[in-house]
Amino acid sequence: MASNSFRESKRGKHAQANHDVGDFNCSLKELRSLMELRGPEGITRIQECYGDVQGLCTRLKTSPIDGLGGHADDIARRKEEFGQNVIPPKKPKTFLQLVWEALQDVTLIILEVAAIISLGLSFYRPPDAERENCGKAAGGVEDEGEADAGWIEGAAILLSVVCVVLVTAFNDWSKEKQFRGLQSRIEQEQKFTVVRGGQVVQIHVAEIVVGDVAQVKYGDLLPADGVLIQGNDLKIDESSLTGESDHVKKTLDNDPMLLSGTHVMEGSGKILITAVGVNSQTGIIFTLLGKEKKEKKDKKDKLDKKSIRKRKPSISAKYFPLSYPFPCPGLFMSGLTVIILITLFMVDTFWIQGLPWVADCTPIYIQFCVKFFIIGVTVLVVAVPEGLPLAVTISLAYSVKKMMKDNNLVRHLDACETMGNATAICSDKTGTLTMNRMTVVQAYLGARHYRVVPEPDLIPGKVLDLLIMGIGVNCAYTSKIMSPEKEGGLPRQVGNKTECALLGFVLDLRRDYMTIRNEIPEEKLFKVYTFNSVRKSMSTVLKNADGSYRMFSKGASEILLKKCCKIMTANGEAKVFKSRDRDDVVKKVIEPMASEGLRTICLAYRDFPPADGEPDWENETDILTGLTCLCVVGIEDPVRPEVPDAIKRCQRAGITVRMVTGDNINTARAIASKCGILQPGDDFLCIDGKEFNRRIRNELGEIEQERIDKIWPKLRVLARSSPTDKHTLVKGIMDSTVQEPRQVVAVTGDGTNDGPALKKADVGFAMGIAGTDVAKEASDIILTDDNFSSIVKAVMWGRNVYDSISKFLQFQLTVNVVAVIVAFTGACITQDSPLKAVQMLWVNLIMDTFASLALATEPPTESLLLRKPYGRNKPLISRTMMKNILGHAVYQLTIIFTLLFAGEQMFDIDSGRYAPLHAPPSEHYTIVFNTFVMMQLFNEINARKIHGERNVFDGIFKNMIFCSIVFGTFIIQIVIVQFGGKPFSCVGLTIDQWLWCVFLGFGCLLWGQVVTTVPTSRLKFLKSAGHGTQQAEIPEEELEEMEDLDEIDHAEMEMRRGQVLWCRGLGRIQTQIRVVNAFRDTMSPYEGLETPESRNSIHNFMTTPEFRIEDSEPHIPLIDDTEGEDDAPTKRNATQTLGNESAVLPACPGSPLNSLETSL
Repeated sequence: MASNSFRESKRGKHAQANHDVGDFNCSLKELRSLMELRGPEGITRIQECYGDVQGLCTRLKTSPIDGLGGHADDIARRKEEFGQNVIPPKKPKTFLQLVWEALQDVTLIILEVAAIISLGLSFYRPPDAERENCGKAAGGVEDEGEADAGWIEGAAILLSVVCVVLVTAFNDWSKEKQFRGLQSRIEQEQKFTVVRGGQVVQIHVAEIVVGDVAQVKYGDLLPADGVLIQGNDLKIDESSLTGESDHVKKTLDNDPMLLSGTHVMEGSGKILITAVGVNSQTGIIFTLLGKEKKEKKDKKDKLDKKSIRKRKPSISAKYFPLSYPFPCPGLFMSGLTVIILITLFMVDTFWIQGLPWVADCTPIYIQFCVKFFIIGVTVLVVAVPEGLPLAVTISLAYSVKKMMKDNNLVRHLDACETMGNATAICSDKTGTLTMNRMTVVQAYLGARHYRVVPEPDLIPGKVLDLLIMGIGVNCAYTSKIMSPEKEGGLPRQVGNKTECALLGFVLDLRRDYMTIRNEIPEEKLFKVYTFNSVRKSMSTVLKNADGSYRMFSKGASEILLKKCCKIMTANGEAKVFKSRDRDDVVKKVIEPMASEGLRTICLAYRDFPPADGEPDWENETDILTGLTCLCVVGIEDPVRPEVPDAIKRCQRAGITVRMVTGDNINTARAIASKCGILQPGDDFLCIDGKEFNRRIRNELGEIEQERIDKIWPKLRVLARSSPTDKHTLVKGIMDSTVQEPRQVVAVTGDGTNDGPALKKADVGFAMGIAGTDVAKEASDIILTDDNFSSIVKAVMWGRNVYDSISKFLQFQLTVNVVAVIVAFTGACITQDSPLKAVQMLWVNLIMDTFASLALATEPPTESLLLRKPYGRNKPLISRTMMKNILGHAVYQLTIIFTLLFAGEQMFDIDSGRYAPLHAPPSEHYTIVFNTFVMMQLFNEINARKIHGERNVFDGIFKNMIFCSIVFGTFIIQIVIVQFGGKPFSCVGLTIDQWLWCVFLGFGCLLWGQVVTTVPTSRLKFLKSAGHGTQQAEIPEEELEEMEDLDEIDHAEMEMRRGQVLWCRGLGRIQTQIRVVNAFRDTMSPYEGLETPESRNSIHNFMTTPEFRIEDSEPHIPLIDDTEGEDDAPTKRNATQTLGNESAVLPACPGSPLNSLETSL
């Protein structure tokens, strides 16, 4: 136990507040070397060089009481002399670097090489006399004009590659810019408390300078190096720098050195900032890391070229199946196409035509091979759904940006999608379900229960004085009641909300707590026992002038009453307090308060007479006993008005909400009933931590999953829970296999002790207002308003992300199937692809960038909350989607092949089939290309609905991005067809031909209604695709039953009977499964970019402290506590012991995610 470390000297308050302009009496180098020392070495250096901390303050021209003056010129001079508290961010990649990365794509390189060869050979022509000997396809003299333009195709492919590269690079650049913006937003939220001009103010971390006096408290992440001025029971987790998980006790006598990037795990205090930015210990490490990275860069680049690039940007991760081992279906089909084309050409030229090999024709033959090679690459281009990573990135980035407006600050992108599949939410009570504005509404004083705050004259004078004194000194001095921001508004509560309720109680008694604090400043407190999970109370010791001591305590009423042997009566005298009396108080006062949803706090005191000598302050068992009870107060924290509706929406969406609180079980049950978590008549379980541990442990005290499985499905409220109870519950639900699909758990937390549960859960929500820095770092999403209704919005956005990706897949896979079959079949039959390479690249652009933007930016709707969660292993491509993909593919293939083989008769035009090498573009193939694109545009509208809904236009005008892209694509298509000419292999079409193309495209919408009418359950041959990694473990029969149960099929709802309209196999599904699995299992939108974990400020350099969960005899907390506090008295110790086995959780924030509530 640390005693108060600072003893104010009378000269200290004024002598050091000297801010005269002049050089500082200690250099930057001096301070850096000082902070490299630890423990006794640091103390010795301070004593030798400065005398004491007071002397160091004098040299830095600051005051340990008033801090810096805060003058702008003084702050600027300190920044110039000692540096700023920022670490220069990693330099972003330039646009040219991103272009170069995009050029590394294997398929683009193949296209570039083929186009250059084609371009070079196009300028060679054999003599006209010999040209006829090269075969029919080589053309004749009449093609000479067209032959002169033979270079255009190669040039057009190169130009198209340039366009694709520029678009890819721009997308990468935009994505990186968005991520940096997100990181900047996170940093802007980070402030720290310092003393300037005698006033306690919060400033941005980057504004901290050497010489500042900073206040540190439980849960803080230290933003700079400093030396302790005064501390109360201060313990620091230095594992992020030293790797040692044991907490280090900080006192002026043993170890006053505090380092940036470490965590305050217990206590509070003041420190003098001595090093910031790159000069702090964290900054020095950053600098060394930067140099090391620079030295290893060349070596790493070489290794990257030799191996598969695992950390590539998602948008640049084009044609991801190419990274898989052979055979790859897309690559196989493209290779097969090339082999068939070359074989057919050889057979036709040298066997059917019977031509000999002529040396002068060799370049012509090579041109044909290059042309066939380009066709093969074209098949490959459309065979791979390369737009998927882009769609994922755009959807996530768009959702993250919009979620900020809904008070969800997303730290890990994949948590956004994971939240859409959440099946359980373990929520805190205080501040999340309640308003976190606490007021004392009842009191038990002088053996009388007051239902309202009593008048001061009804309270004995001695009791009232002790009460005011105890509340004034035994609440953190950072907790205070401020005047309202607006006239007529409620007073502002700053700091710990439970303590603010007690301070407000003092004001209601028409007394001023600041008078007490001015008489007894924080430095004069003899000893402070700060709140933690072991003590479950807070006590402050004062030393009187006669040598005696008086200790004030506050804590959970049941706990503190057991330590009281006396109680104050109505006449102001203390009488003996027996166990029978205590039981009466519990039954007649505490339980009725708790049943009304009130938190009960006991206030007590104890005198230590000088005759007994000085107590052993380290022996807490003897110190915290023999107390005299002053009063018991009931604190009200109203339920947020929007919470009951939000919980009802969650329950309708198939999400179970559980309250995990440290409060009294009666209080928890009352609040849960008000919120709607507990419904009358429901078969639910509402237990406390002690009963929970009794039920889940065997005779040896070990936790058994089977026992947890009997409890959690019905559990709705877990009261009096410890941090380890929360972690055990979350782990038990996630590991359970009693329900299918497996549970996806979200957890809310605000304290340092919530770190293990936040890390363990699939999605961790930290409180942005009441949460500690440690909790925020361990979380995936930060609730900037601490409101449960914001979690519901996160669920909506998560489900929307999932559906947006599925919409894109439905659209793109339809295009993939049709384009591959058309290119492959057409090439094999006509020895030429009906869709040229440049046209394919344009279609690819429609499929990838444009469709990604259009379909991935659909706003969420309330209808998303009308279905059950998909679950962990639900496939991205459902059977309904597969029905839509195959159904539309049948229609499009029928139209394309009809136009390809009978289009010339239908439109009375020349056939475009079997055209020679440099033949001009034909109307026939232009109509095929134009109709193909029109069908994709109308099918993009169909793809907006993936569950079989009939009205595909519902809400279409709410997404102007979608409308703009569809309209813009249509305009560009007109320009390409009418004016594209030779580069796009197009000729201008007539109005009639255009109308036919549009009509055939519009037919996709009509055909979509037919496909929707067919019930999915009747099409037994359909299979889903894109399962999770554990899908293979589920028997096929059970899987089909699960799919039938889980899947939404509106056609099944509308029509139970129907006929199977078609049955068609598809050999392309394997490739799609590979891509979808790659997305789900390995791909991260952060890959290749600076991730949120790449901190660019001192404040962000840290790994989440090592949360140790030791499974031993549980220590069940029995304290009325709150979750949403931000001061030392409200927090629990992160190293709560719980058992025989210890498990250290990962230290760094992870992606796919409450707080022990304390009253102090």
